[in-house]
Amino acid sequence: MAAQHALLECLSPPLRMEAERYAQPVHLSAGDVVFRAGDSCRGLPLVISGSVRVQMLGASGHGIVLYRMGPDDLCTLSIGCLMAGRGYRAEAHVEEPTEALLMPRQAFDRLMAQSAEFRQQVMASYGRRLDDLMLLVEEIAFGRLDQRLLEWLRAHANGRPALITHQELAVELGTAREVVSRLLKDFERHGRVRLARGRVELLESQEID
Repeated sequence: MAAQHALLECLSPPLRMEAERYAQPVHLSAGDVVFRAGDSCRGLPLVISGSVRVQMLGASGHGIVLYRMGPDDLCTLSIGCLMAGRGYRAEAHVEEPTEALLMPRQAFDRLMAQSAEFRQQVMASYGRRLDDLMLLVEEIAFGRLDQRLLEWLRAHANGRPALITHQELAVELGTAREVVSRLLKDFERHGRVRLARGRVELLESQEID
């Protein structure tokens, strides 16, 4: 499998050859679990194609999506685990067939030490994702859930019903399924959505009062 990840393009030819020699091709199917909370980090995943969802589960059993990895993305949690030497505190699930490269810890450490460009790209990715996570925390702590739910539906509808369960929506928003179901039923009563099993159709786009 030829390395096709943007992170490797910043390397000098000798270092890129070394990175490609150590990178391990990974083929993942939808539904596969990439890592779980408590697992040790074996290396840095470099997603070439597909989609992986990273989420955290609380003691109550409720979950929240932290971020998704698509082509050319890096796993922020893996970067943190590699640099801090600790295990994962969340889990990653494959949403669609995914091709990736796994950069082993030893190769990651060597590239971080020898390539300023590699180090800069890794830290820039880490910083961007951290900004996104801070916005997520702000939304959860200070945002109205009804508005967040409506905004999610607007962003993902694209003129078609969203094929998603109430439980999956709860994970996306970091709340309980019962709360999402109550809000959707309220939306339905006001003619804002049409509900069916495993799907939510947005009927209008006006703001919630």
